[in-house]
Amino acid sequence: MAYVVGRTRRCPSDVQGLPLVFLAPLFSSTARTTAAFPTSSPTAQRRIRRRDNNPDRGVSALRRTGLKYRVEMSSQPLPRPVTNPNKRSKVFVDPDHGLWGFFRDDKKALSTPEQTDAFGRPWVVEELRHKSWEDLHSLWWVCCKERNILATQEYERQRLKAGFGDAEMIDRDRAVRQTQKAIKHALTERYYAFEEARRVAAADQEINLEAEPGTQAYMPAYSDEGHLENDYPGPANAGGAA
Repeated sequence: MAYVVGRTRRCPSDVQGLPLVFLAPLFSSTARTTAAFPTSSPTAQRRIRRRDNNPDRGVSALRRTGLKYRVEMSSQPLPRPVTNPNKRSKVFVDPDHGLWGFFRDDKKALSTPEQTDAFGRPWVVEELRHKSWEDLHSLWWVCCKERNILATQEYERQRLKAGFGDAEMIDRDRAVRQTQKAIKHALTERYYAFEEARRVAAADQEINLEAEPGTQAYMPAYSDEGHLENDYPGPANAGGAA
């Protein structure tokens, strides 16, 4: 079997004797020169990690590796927790503290479903129309305090994953919100009634809306006594005229 090289036919024995011309640059001295620029990729250069001078390097609470040098607090004794309740210091709490407003009178974080469900019906607008401004103001803040208590108990119930009292809390909170809605309705009616009275008074010449507090705002054009004397004469005047 012969191989074709160029246009001549040669035997395998002749091909093995030929010099490998394409390998000549590898053996030359000029091919072993270094390049004037870096030939490594930027990714390979970033892999070289250089150690910084951070003294806290290697400190980990998870792996229980502490500092590599001794600190000043190491020679001081650490405080120990007091496990005996009788030896603990007493903490004074003001019984009239404002944060107690977020709890019931028994100062418990949670109430039983029976206690939460024990409430009456909400106030209606017909009842609140007869209340004074001070009564409506006090009732509004009582509702706000009740909603704060319900929100505190709901947060504690979710934290403990108690799984009870949700339905009773929703019903009680709905009744409180209905009362607040009725209070707003009654105050809105009073506002429109006041504005209407103010508009009528502004058109009346006998009413002074700019009067100072403590002075008379209603200034009639004529007094009642003069009105009776001029238009309705008494018996003496009537007899004399007859």
